[in-house]
Amino acid sequence: MVENARVITRRDFIRGAATAAFAAAVGFPIEVESAEKRSRVVLIRDAGVLDSEGKINISVLGRMLDQAVAKLLGKADAASAWKSIVKPNDYVGIKTNVWNRFPTPPEANEIIMKRVIAAGVPQDKVFCDDRGSRDKFEQATALINVRPARAHTMSGMGGCIKNYIILSGNPASYHEDACADLAKVWDLPIVKGKTRLNILLLLNPLFYCKGPQTYDARYVWQYKGLAVSLDPVAVDSVGAHILRAKRIAFFGEDKPITPTKHIAIADERYHLGVADLNRIELIKLGWNKDALI
Repeated sequence: MVENARVITRRDFIRGAATAAFAAAVGFPIEVESAEKRSRVVLIRDAGVLDSEGKINISVLGRMLDQAVAKLLGKADAASAWKSIVKPNDYVGIKTNVWNRFPTPPEANEIIMKRVIAAGVPQDKVFCDDRGSRDKFEQATALINVRPARAHTMSGMGGCIKNYIILSGNPASYHEDACADLAKVWDLPIVKGKTRLNILLLLNPLFYCKGPQTYDARYVWQYKGLAVSLDPVAVDSVGAHILRAKRIAFFGEDKPITPTKHIAIADERYHLGVADLNRIELIKLGWNKDALI
């Protein structure tokens, strides 16, 4: 197991940007040198998690998630880590994503469900859903937020912040200005204060798209990773960096796409988490080839 922890600088991320104003214009937060709040993101990759056809090795995926969660929480083992995330008296909702062209893989949902039950939560007190039952999400005391990272025409990237939009009851009301105010959803009673873990799947991300509801297999690649954090803003900031770096590598230029301004705004306006990569402790585990960050 290879482990590498480092803080990513804004200069790494926006190479050639002359000013902080440019960073803000393209939707990334302005660099701030201060003793402000920091967040931790664990990025783990394993070359064996997908085969050549993209089929998931569920045992490898489970091991990756366990290692990442234990490292994130500073626990000696995965069982202790999961028991610190949920308690036996919780009613746990796994907020998945069912968009038919690029859903959360059922293998990921199955692993999380098993870990929650193993941590002591009764089976009838755990559910996995997206658009099905608002009543269940309203009753939930704990949420685990999991979805694949993908380029998105409206918001630049669909990630953990955006994953709760369907629970607002009126998703269209958050679409203006590149979905700038997505973080407002996190203040709604149905989700406020309930999220225990954010999991951004980077197994085979969609790094580019054109047009609404677009999936194009040409722009999917086997990154074979996932990122976890207690902070949805931080994990999305790392994911957005990786997708942008892949676009540059693929096209040979910074291909225009809707700016991911909602990530910076979630930090600067709504204080949901940390978007500035200078204030994110990124811990990298496992396979490091072409990590892009």
